[in-house]
Amino acid sequence: MTIVGWLQISLLFLAVLAAIKPLGLYMARVFSGERTFLSPVLAPVEVGLYRMAGIQRDKEQGWLAYTVSMLAFSLAGFLALYAILRLQAYLPLNPQGFAGMAPDLAFNTAVSFVTNTNWQNYAGETTLGHFAQMAGLPLPELPVGCHRHGARHRLQQGLRPLQVSTLGNFWVDMTRATL
Repeated sequence: MTIVGWLQISLLFLAVLAAIKPLGLYMARVFSGERTFLSPVLAPVEVGLYRMAGIQRDKEQGWLAYTVSMLAFSLAGFLALYAILRLQAYLPLNPQGFAGMAPDLAFNTAVSFVTNTNWQNYAGETTLGHFAQMAGLPLPELPVGCHRHGARHRLQQGLRPLQVSTLGNFWVDMTRATL
C-alpha cells in the first residue's frame, strides 16, 4: 500500500473518532426528544408528519406493540418493493421495456433489501428499469436503517435494570431517526 493510501485511511479513522462523541450526544438528544440545533427546522416537519399519519407522539408502546409496529413497517416495505419489481413493465421510467421479475426472484430481492442484506441474483442494468432501481430498491433502505437504529436504542433502554412497561413509540423513533 502506498503512503497516500495509509494517509487516507488514517484521516478517515481520525474523522470517525472526532465525530463519535458529538454525533452520539446529538442522537441521544434526538431520541429523548430534547431540543437540538436542528429543532427549529425539523420540529415543524416532525409535527406535520405526526398529524398527517395520526400518530400520538406522547403515547408510549409496550414491547409487543413496538415489535408489531416494526414488523408491520417492514412488511409494508417488502410488499411495496415486491409489487414494484413484479409490475415494472407497467410502471414509468422503463425505456428498455423490461418485464416484471419472476415471482421467486422478486421475493428474494424484496426480502434481501428489507432485511438490509442486499443480496442480488441478477444484473440490475439488464433486469430492472430506472424506476425500479431508483425508487423501488432504495425504498426500504433508509427506513430499515433508521428503524433498526431506533429499535437498538429502545432495546438498550428496555435492558436497563429499572422495570419499564413501555419502550417509547416506534413511529416517533422512526420519524426522528429518518429526519
